[in-house]
Amino acid sequence: MNFLEAIILGIVQGLTEFLPVSSSAHVQIASELMQVPGLSDKNSATTAFIATIQLGTEAAVLIYFAKDIARLVRAWFRGVFNSKHRGNADYRMAWLVIIASIPVGLAGYLLREFIQETVRTLWVVAFTMILFAAILYLADRYGRKQKEVADMTFNTALGFGLGQALAVIPGVSRSGASISFGLFAGFNRAAAARFSFLIGIPAVLASGLIEFKDSYQQLDSAALSGTIVATITSFVVGYAVIAGLLKYLNKGSFMPFVIWRLVVGIVLLVMLSNGWITA
Repeated sequence: MNFLEAIILGIVQGLTEFLPVSSSAHVQIASELMQVPGLSDKNSATTAFIATIQLGTEAAVLIYFAKDIARLVRAWFRGVFNSKHRGNADYRMAWLVIIASIPVGLAGYLLREFIQETVRTLWVVAFTMILFAAILYLADRYGRKQKEVADMTFNTALGFGLGQALAVIPGVSRSGASISFGLFAGFNRAAAARFSFLIGIPAVLASGLIEFKDSYQQLDSAALSGTIVATITSFVVGYAVIAGLLKYLNKGSFMPFVIWRLVVGIVLLVMLSNGWITA
């Protein structure tokens, strides 16, 4: 992997991590199209690379929501050690974030080998891109979009978490699946996206660190140095995307992302069917 390839993959990761279009799918597609040495056609190496550069975009979330995260963490510790603070809204929200983070952790742990060895193919990505484009469209079209993050309950937080857990399937999109549930549950677009970003922090940080620890040896020296460059790039781009997306969702819809998913899914099917790209 050369410097330019690393920059491109970092930009792809940063642009797509927080959009409901599946960053892992786009990084996998980009690495196949560019035939990046050390990644193309090597599932274990691709998995390690994707998991690691996601740490860059999660660092962007940590910094962007630093004040919110610090407030929730303080409230949680105060409530855990002092029952007088358990009526605090931030203490309750901290527990909801924790609860919503559990399903994807369990799914990733239990299905890790199956995902890496069986379903991480571009055929699966193509079909899930199209299927979840339809789901996102229905959620955005028919969701009431009235609730705020403060209206979150145990059941809705768990629903967000179950939606996020679907992202272990390549092409689904962690944010897309959880946001779709949020829209179906009546949350407005910005609230659904904001909570989705928060609940993704524990899972993505954990999976990124674990995957890197267990599979970084699959990356050759060039791929390893490229991974570092791509991770830094994804952080910079990802931070800008968070700010822009939350601002956009105050008035805009998810329709552009629905269309993009459909286009990518259909084009990918055509390319795979004609042998222009390998699965």
